[in-house]
Amino acid sequence: MSTLTLQGAAEGYKAHRTLTVGSEWRRQWRRRRTQLALGFMVLLPLILLVAFEFGSDSSDDGGGGRGQFSALVDVATAGGLNFALFTLFVSSGFLLVVVIALFCGDTIASEASWGSLRYLLAIPVPRARLLGVKLTVALGYCALAMVTLLATALAVGTLRYGWHPLRSGLAADIPAGEGLVRLLAVTGYLGLSLLVVAGLAFLLSTLTDAPLGAVGGAVLLYIVSSILNQITALGGLRNFLPTHYSQAYLGLLTTPVQVDDAVKGAISALAYAAIFWIAAWVRFLRKDVTS
Repeated sequence: MSTLTLQGAAEGYKAHRTLTVGSEWRRQWRRRRTQLALGFMVLLPLILLVAFEFGSDSSDDGGGGRGQFSALVDVATAGGLNFALFTLFVSSGFLLVVVIALFCGDTIASEASWGSLRYLLAIPVPRARLLGVKLTVALGYCALAMVTLLATALAVGTLRYGWHPLRSGLAADIPAGEGLVRLLAVTGYLGLSLLVVAGLAFLLSTLTDAPLGAVGGAVLLYIVSSILNQITALGGLRNFLPTHYSQAYLGLLTTPVQVDDAVKGAISALAYAAIFWIAAWVRFLRKDVTS
C-alpha cells in the first residue's frame, strides 16, 4: 500500500495539480468584473483624450481662473510620454487603488459568498496552495491592468500628440528614449507602492464573506492613511504611514534622479504587504470554513 493511501488520500492524488495558476487565470478572466476593470483601463485614456480635445476647443471662453489646471493640460498634451505620465498621475490616487483592491479583495471573499470555497477545499486543494494560487493570479491581473493603462495611454497619446521629450515640470526636458525608461520606472514604483492595497485587500478577503466589504475596507483604510499623511502635526509618525511615500516617484523625474525616497517607499510597501499576507495565511489556515 502506498504512502498516500496510508495517509487517506486517493491513489494518484497530487496536491500541486489540484488548482493550477493557468486554470485559475482562465476562470478569473471569464468573470465580468475582470473584463470591465481591464476594459476601463483602455477606456480611461480615451476619455482623457476626448476631454483634452474639447478643453482645447473651449479654452478661449474666459477661462481666466484655470491657472494650474491649464499648465497640467499643456504638459499632458506635449507628447505621448507626457500624456501617459498624466494618465498615471490622475489614476494613481483612486482608480488604480480601487482596481487593485477589487482584484485582491474579491478573490477569496467571493468564493466564500458563493458557497464554493468549501468545495474547493474538499477537492481537496491544500489551503496554502489555494491562497498562493489566488494571490498569484490576483497580482497578475493587477500588473496587467497597469500595463494595459500605460500601453493604451502611450499609444493614443503618441498617435495624437507625437513622440517628443518628456516634460515633467520638475527639471529640463528629458530625451524621449530616457523619458520612456523614466516612465517605466514610475510605473514600476507605483506598482510597488500599491502592494500595500493588494496586501490589505487580500487579508480582508480572508476575514469576510462579503467581497464589497474587503474591497471597500482596503480602499477606505488607504484613503484614511492618505488623509493622515497630510496632517503635519503628526510629525515623524507620518513616516510609518503606508501612504507616506506614495508620491516618491516624482524623484524619478528630476535631474539628477533622486531615488532615496523611492527606495524607502519600496521597502515600506514590501514590508506592509508581507505583514498583511502573512496575517492572511495565518488566519486562513486556522479558519473553520463551513459555508
